Amino acid sequence: MPTIQVEGREAIRAEEGQKLVLALEDNGVDILHRCGGNARCTTCRVEVLEGDAGPVGEAEAAILTTKGIHEPNVRLSCQIRVHNDLTVRPVMTVSDSGMDPGKRPVD
Repeated sequence: MPTIQVEGREAIRAEEGQKLVLALEDNGVDILHRCGGNARCTTCRVEVLEGDAGPVGEAEAAILTTKGIHEPNVRLSCQIRVHNDLTVRPVMTVSDSGMDPGKRPVD
C-alpha cells in the first residue's frame, strides 16, 4: 500500500491504483473536487512535493493548459492513480475557499 504524506498531517495509506482525491477525502484531508473527479474544474489540484505521480493524461493536460496552470509539479488529484509513495500539498481547500467540496468523485 502506498503512503501519502500530506503536508502538515500524518501520513495516510492508499489502495494501489486508488484515485488520489479519494484517498485524501476518505482520510479527512481538506480538499475540493467540484466537478466530481472529471478533470474539468481543477479545484482538486495538489502540488506534488516528492514521489512519482505518474504521467499526465490527455484530459488533465488539456484542462491545466486551458486554466493557465503550467507548473510541472501541480497535478489534479482526481487524475492521479496512486502507485507510489507521494508527498503532496492540497492547493485549494474547503476551509480556505468556503465552498462546498463538491460531489464525491467516482472511482
